[in-house]
Amino acid sequence: MTRTTVHGTLTAEIARAVEDLPGVAFLRPGLGGRLRAALVRPEPGADPASPAGVRLARPGGTGPWLVEIHLVARRAARTVDVARAARRTVEEQLSTALPGQSARARVTVTVTGLV
Repeated sequence: MTRTTVHGTLTAEIARAVEDLPGVAFLRPGLGGRLRAALVRPEPGADPASPAGVRLARPGGTGPWLVEIHLVARRAARTVDVARAARRTVEEQLSTALPGQSARARVTVTVTGLV
Protein backbone atom coordinates (compact mmCIF):
# COMPACT_ATOMS: atom_id res chain seq x y z
CA MET A 1 0.00 0.00 0.00
CA THR A 2 1.39 3.39 -0.95
CA ARG A 3 1.53 6.39 1.37
CA THR A 4 -1.25 8.04 -0.64
CA THR A 5 -3.46 4.98 -0.24
CA VAL A 6 -2.77 4.78 3.51
CA HIS A 7 -3.59 8.49 3.87
CA GLY A 8 -6.78 8.08 1.84
CA THR A 9 -7.83 5.00 3.80
CA LEU A 10 -7.23 6.69 7.15
CA THR A 11 -9.14 9.78 6.04
CA ALA A 12 -12.08 7.63 4.91
CA GLU A 13 -12.08 5.68 8.21
CA ILE A 14 -12.10 8.91 10.20
CA ALA A 15 -14.95 10.28 8.09
CA ARG A 16 -17.01 7.11 8.54
CA ALA A 17 -16.44 7.05 12.30
CA VAL A 18 -17.45 10.70 12.74
CA GLU A 19 -20.51 10.38 10.49
CA ASP A 20 -21.74 7.47 12.63
CA LEU A 21 -21.73 9.52 15.84
CA PRO A 22 -25.07 10.43 17.43
CA GLY A 23 -25.85 14.08 16.78
CA VAL A 24 -23.83 14.34 13.55
CA ALA A 25 -26.06 15.09 10.56
CA PHE A 26 -23.27 15.00 7.96
CA LEU A 27 -19.72 16.13 7.22
CA ARG A 28 -19.66 19.43 5.41
CA PRO A 29 -17.81 19.66 2.13
CA GLY A 30 -15.82 22.77 1.38
CA LEU A 31 -16.07 24.74 -1.82
CA GLY A 32 -13.16 22.78 -3.33
CA GLY A 33 -14.90 19.49 -2.64
CA ARG A 34 -18.12 20.71 -4.21
CA LEU A 35 -16.35 21.88 -7.34
CA ARG A 36 -14.27 18.71 -7.56
CA ALA A 37 -17.40 16.55 -7.25
CA ALA A 38 -19.13 18.52 -9.99
CA LEU A 39 -16.21 18.67 -12.42
CA VAL A 40 -14.10 15.57 -11.95
CA ARG A 41 -15.05 11.94 -12.33
CA PRO A 42 -12.40 9.62 -10.89
CA GLU A 43 -11.10 6.83 -13.07
CA PRO A 44 -11.92 3.29 -11.96
CA GLY A 45 -9.29 2.01 -9.52
CA ALA A 46 -7.97 5.50 -8.74
CA ASP A 47 -7.62 6.74 -5.17
CA PRO A 48 -10.84 8.46 -4.13
CA ALA A 49 -10.75 12.14 -3.27
CA SER A 50 -10.67 13.04 0.40
CA PRO A 51 -14.05 12.64 2.04
CA ALA A 52 -16.01 15.82 2.58
CA GLY A 53 -15.41 17.55 5.88
CA VAL A 54 -12.13 15.80 6.75
CA ARG A 55 -8.67 17.22 6.20
CA LEU A 56 -5.68 15.18 7.32
CA ALA A 57 -2.15 16.48 6.91
CA ARG A 58 1.32 15.97 8.31
CA PRO A 59 3.54 18.89 7.33
CA GLY A 60 7.05 17.82 6.48
CA GLY A 61 6.14 14.17 6.95
CA THR A 62 7.54 14.20 10.49
CA GLY A 63 5.56 16.85 12.34
CA PRO A 64 2.38 16.25 14.30
CA TRP A 65 -0.72 15.09 12.42
CA LEU A 66 -3.17 17.92 11.79
CA VAL A 67 -6.78 16.83 11.52
CA GLU A 68 -9.63 19.19 10.72
CA ILE A 69 -13.24 18.06 10.90
CA HIS A 70 -16.10 20.22 9.61
CA LEU A 71 -19.53 18.86 10.43
CA VAL A 72 -23.17 19.81 10.61
CA ALA A 73 -24.89 18.75 13.84
CA ARG A 74 -28.49 17.91 14.60
CA ARG A 75 -30.40 20.54 16.57
CA ALA A 76 -31.63 17.94 19.07
CA ALA A 77 -28.07 17.27 20.28
CA ARG A 78 -25.89 19.56 22.38
CA THR A 79 -23.36 20.96 19.95
CA VAL A 80 -20.49 20.89 22.44
CA ASP A 81 -21.12 17.19 23.16
CA VAL A 82 -21.13 16.37 19.44
CA ALA A 83 -17.84 18.26 18.92
CA ARG A 84 -16.20 16.55 21.91
CA ALA A 85 -17.37 13.12 20.76
CA ALA A 86 -16.03 13.80 17.26
CA ARG A 87 -12.65 14.83 18.67
CA ARG A 88 -12.42 11.72 20.89
CA THR A 89 -13.40 9.50 17.97
CA VAL A 90 -10.71 11.00 15.72
CA GLU A 91 -8.09 10.60 18.47
CA GLU A 92 -9.09 6.94 18.94
CA GLN A 93 -8.93 6.30 15.18
CA LEU A 94 -5.46 7.83 15.03
CA SER A 95 -4.16 5.89 18.03
CA THR A 96 -5.38 2.63 16.49
CA ALA A 97 -4.07 3.35 13.00
CA LEU A 98 -0.85 5.13 13.99
CA PRO A 99 0.37 3.84 17.33
CA GLY A 100 3.05 6.07 18.80
CA GLN A 101 2.36 8.94 16.39
CA SER A 102 -1.10 9.97 17.51
CA ALA A 103 -0.06 11.54 20.83
CA ARG A 104 1.19 14.61 19.00
CA ALA A 105 -1.88 14.94 16.78
CA ARG A 106 -3.81 18.20 16.76
CA VAL A 107 -7.50 17.68 16.14
CA THR A 108 -9.85 20.56 15.39
CA VAL A 109 -13.61 20.07 15.16
CA THR A 110 -15.74 22.86 13.73
CA VAL A 111 -19.52 22.69 13.77
CA THR A 112 -20.52 24.67 10.70
CA GLY A 113 -24.27 24.40 11.00
CA LEU A 114 -27.33 22.83 12.61
CA VAL A 115 -30.22 20.97 11.00
